Amino acid sequence: MKNINRFIEHTLLKPDATQKEVEKTVEEGIVHHFMGVCVPPFWVKSARKQIGGAELQLVSIAGFPLGYNQTEVKMAEISQVLEDGADEVDIVWNLSAFKSGMSWVKVDIARCAELLHDQNKIFKVIIETAYLSEEEIKLACGICKDGGADFVKTSTGFASSGAKVEHVRLMRTVLPSHVGIKAAGGIRDYETAVEMIKAGADRLGTSSGVKIMEKAISDSP
Repeated sequence: MKNINRFIEHTLLKPDATQKEVEKTVEEGIVHHFMGVCVPPFWVKSARKQIGGAELQLVSIAGFPLGYNQTEVKMAEISQVLEDGADEVDIVWNLSAFKSGMSWVKVDIARCAELLHDQNKIFKVIIETAYLSEEEIKLACGICKDGGADFVKTSTGFASSGAKVEHVRLMRTVLPSHVGIKAAGGIRDYETAVEMIKAGADRLGTSSGVKIMEKAISDSP
């Protein structure tokens, strides 16, 4: 697939990520012209300096990986990573509130969306599909859309399973065209990446970006 690199957010979110690994991830993002790199909040400021003027989106996270923080805590995290130089923020929604049938989850999303959109930044909501039925996935997508999400993301990568093709396809049938889908979690090879894109994913969150690119290049005529 041509230009698969423009779907990839090269990701490093493991708990024991080191400075050298963060620097390597950013360098790989620049070299392979990925859409972006996703790094932990602590490393955003240094990643911003390393990226410099390169055409590479800097992505970080808030409420990660469980999402049941108070909204004010998420907003504080968002404000900090934006101050440090992030272009986009992936926020874990309040799955606990959703499973409890609380309408607050939409307010949580809307307040975070307003904060990001006021600074013209991209806002993604992680719904953690591993814990949702198909009906819940459809309902979750509607809540994220109404709350102002720019993208709905499948997974943190910390749950029992990550992105599934059938879930991405289902999400695409529910979400309008102006709301993107980020498939993440378990995307470790070129074939899976292509399947996700064909199912409707606009972005791929993966720590295997280089491996995927190597396969894409070897398969090109």
